[in-house]
Amino acid sequence: MIPQVFKEVIDLGDGREISIETGKLAKQAHGSVVVQSGKCMLLCTVVSNYKQADVDFLPLTVDYREKFAAAGRYPGGFFKREARPSDGEVLTMRLVDRVLRPLFPKDYHSETQVMIQLMSHDDEVMPDAMAGLAASAAIQLSDFPFECPISEARVGRVNGEFIINPTRAQLEESDIDMMIGASADSVMMVEGEMDEISEEEMTEAIKFAHEAIKIQCAAQVRLAEAFGKKEVREYEPEREDEDLAKKIHDMAYDKVYAVAKAGSAKHERGAAFAEIKEEIKATFSEEELEDLGGLISKYYSQAEKAAVRDLTLNEGLRLDGRKTDEIRPIWCEVDYLPSTHGSAIFTRGETQALATVTLGTSREANQIDMPSFEGEERFYLHYNFPPFSTGEARPIRGTSRREVGHGNLAQRALKGMVPEDCPYTVRVVSEVLESNGSSSMATVCSGTMALMDAGVQLKKPVSGIAMGLISDADSGKYAVLSDILGDEDHLGDMDFKVTGTADGITACQMDIKVKGLSYEILVNALKQARDGRLHILEKLTDTIAAPNPEVKEHAPTMVTRRIPNEFIGALIGPGGKVIQELQKETDTTIVINEDPVTEEGIVEVLGVGKKGIEAVMAKIDSLLFKPEVGSIYEVKVIKMLDFGAVVEYTEAPGNEVLLHVSELAWERTENVSDVVNMGDVFDVKYFGLDPRTRKEKVSRKAILPKPEGFKERPPRDNNKGNRDNRGRDNRGRDNRGRDNRRDDRKPREDKKDD
Repeated sequence: MIPQVFKEVIDLGDGREISIETGKLAKQAHGSVVVQSGKCMLLCTVVSNYKQADVDFLPLTVDYREKFAAAGRYPGGFFKREARPSDGEVLTMRLVDRVLRPLFPKDYHSETQVMIQLMSHDDEVMPDAMAGLAASAAIQLSDFPFECPISEARVGRVNGEFIINPTRAQLEESDIDMMIGASADSVMMVEGEMDEISEEEMTEAIKFAHEAIKIQCAAQVRLAEAFGKKEVREYEPEREDEDLAKKIHDMAYDKVYAVAKAGSAKHERGAAFAEIKEEIKATFSEEELEDLGGLISKYYSQAEKAAVRDLTLNEGLRLDGRKTDEIRPIWCEVDYLPSTHGSAIFTRGETQALATVTLGTSREANQIDMPSFEGEERFYLHYNFPPFSTGEARPIRGTSRREVGHGNLAQRALKGMVPEDCPYTVRVVSEVLESNGSSSMATVCSGTMALMDAGVQLKKPVSGIAMGLISDADSGKYAVLSDILGDEDHLGDMDFKVTGTADGITACQMDIKVKGLSYEILVNALKQARDGRLHILEKLTDTIAAPNPEVKEHAPTMVTRRIPNEFIGALIGPGGKVIQELQKETDTTIVINEDPVTEEGIVEVLGVGKKGIEAVMAKIDSLLFKPEVGSIYEVKVIKMLDFGAVVEYTEAPGNEVLLHVSELAWERTENVSDVVNMGDVFDVKYFGLDPRTRKEKVSRKAILPKPEGFKERPPRDNNKGNRDNRGRDNRGRDNRGRDNRRDDRKPREDKKDD
């Protein structure tokens, strides 16, 4: 028996719908929904243990996976099974996690899993835009302590019109690709890329998405009410002691305020804060520390946060002594690494990134193989964050989700400025060497300079800045902080990163921690970010004003050539013999692709130095060489035969033709070597295809003057009889035809009897 199914439908306003359904699948989970749009279906399940984990944080895991069966495909690789998540899946997990996590109570520490699976794919629907909706809807059907429903929506803009959850085809034409996460009351997360839009345009896009999200949140409420809203589970809250909190605050606040106001460096400031904490702990007995140690640390952190925030709101000062809109000192350097194709160092305060650029052919493109998308990236960026960058020693367990996310943000910031006709596959790698403040924005800056150092002709340089916000709802005071420190990242109400050129925003990432942030404050923050970006951009262009006109001497040069489809096979050769030998002889890399539209061959030749590339181009010219009838060409003898000489066109080496012995000279030639020898160079006239032999015909004698008194041999008459005056139809030793058989021949039967 099919169980009762509950369903809500969300109208996207343009004929498309999103449905949320529960009651049919995964009923043992604490909450489960199927979210569908078109043929795209996501299954989301949520489970949270009833026992609190022995940790002081929420152990939340958001897992998003796309099943290849959803698109009727097999997983790639040797083992036909989905394995570790792709970068695309990791990025979707991060988008959902960043919106969900702040809405759980701070003292809720039960292990919680949110699992989202793409079960059916639709080419017209991008599933990541519905992942946040699915996660929140499942939680609403559970008994988790969760503040309010949220949702996420993608917004694009085509021809000036905003679109909610555009198709991938629409996104190709859009100048905005932003994902917004929000509740009905507040925007909480923004991430995306743009085509140099203004701060006001970005704000309008956020507003548009928020209106759609409000409708999605209301649908979740209706579904939960129809299903039967569960009572919120009870859990053991964290221990609290108001008297102890006040005592710690009174002991720590003024001392912390004084250290914060001193404007010291990171390690000096950290040591001073640690000393204050130890002084406070020293006032307690060992028994009290054993019993209250966790609370003392917790309340000290709260006092420290309050003092630092108050310093900024009251006096406009920050931990390192800067004003709210002041940028830390910057120094830059390009061409630091002698063997890379491009390199740059960007240092801002205590944050440093070293970027390298590597140039390659289309063979080095980053292949993307997901059920929801197949393609390749000709420009990509990888971000590495080693533990020494923060003065720590910790285990290294592969690429973290944070590294994937930060690298993706920097890649989105820069990729729009790489020209479409760039012949190379370009890989940028950022090594974060120091970190106290946004290393992803340092990556954007170092990446810009490294690309220009490598000779990649960026349309415009890009810079990035990390911003913060501290606000007080009671007093109405707020302070926007430019170029935030690591400490300011976690104590503020909003942290956001903005990248762009001098003409507009190219990418952004925001996490808003305060409810009901006004759009007025958001616009002011974005404008202050623009001032900071332009200041940093000036530092970059002072270091390298424009892309280098050429790649470095040791870097490969790329030349691209289109050839007709019928010549691809000749260039490759049987079993790849021709192209492999050509690469070996010229020390180049040759890649041949086919244009899916024109079906032409696109030949990429990558090599260091011009000699090898010129040799490959000469070979291609040779293949494409087509002599014109009646034209005269210089040739070289490359082979001697009894009946002529094989010659090649000197302007198209490898293009050979037979010069018949009869075309060497006007006089009768007995031996070919009487007229020409190996290596001789001379001119011939091209006559096209000989109608008799159906082979190409060239002649040397045709461009020589006829000898005086020369008489041409009359053409052969094929109808002329032989010396016995017998025609060709009467050939034979005795002129016997089939009708002139001997009359006295016995029948075959008679001969058999004999």
